Amino acid sequence: MPLRPTLAGLLAVAVAAAAAGCSTSKPPPIDKGSLAEARVFPYFEVYWAGPRFEGNALAAVDGLRSYLPSVGDSVYYGDCVAHKGIFGGGSCLLPLQVTTVMYTLHKNATLGPQRNTVIRGVPAVVYDEGRSIELYTGRVAVDIFSDTYSHASAAAQELLPINASGSATGNLPPPVYCPELYGPQDDAVRAALEKLPRFICGRTE
Repeated sequence: MPLRPTLAGLLAVAVAAAAAGCSTSKPPPIDKGSLAEARVFPYFEVYWAGPRFEGNALAAVDGLRSYLPSVGDSVYYGDCVAHKGIFGGGSCLLPLQVTTVMYTLHKNATLGPQRNTVIRGVPAVVYDEGRSIELYTGRVAVDIFSDTYSHASAAAQELLPINASGSATGNLPPPVYCPELYGPQDDAVRAALEKLPRFICGRTE
């Protein structure tokens, strides 16, 4: 998958060290223009974990100019900035990447071993040995890619929109679609699905 244009300047700093893994040099502070562009992204609410996460500064944001509907819009935290893509990966693990994408029906079985759960009041799936979480809210899916389960779990509790009003506490808006979950669903997950608007997932027996 090609690199995002908005990350090109940050990645150039790390090119010399790419073969060896993560760069040890810190990326420059995020420019105000990039942050402003993210704050007026028009198509849907883009989620982030605030200007800092677990001591890691916001390093880069995607905006309208680099937006690809199939990939969504992302925010990136940490000293080591490398594009991980919609399902993570890459040799340089960020402490945190949050990607928001318009939800389209997809098979969660492709995520590998996973656990369905409820986070901030909405259905979610935890996968990649706990380092990745996908939450279903509003019209979007919010994908958290992290280096540890602790970071992924903490980020899920701090999500809020960067381009709309919202809070990092309390429940997220319920999805307006029925996410296609894979695998067992406990009582909490089934209850969350039953409460979706207009019973879009149908009633359980």
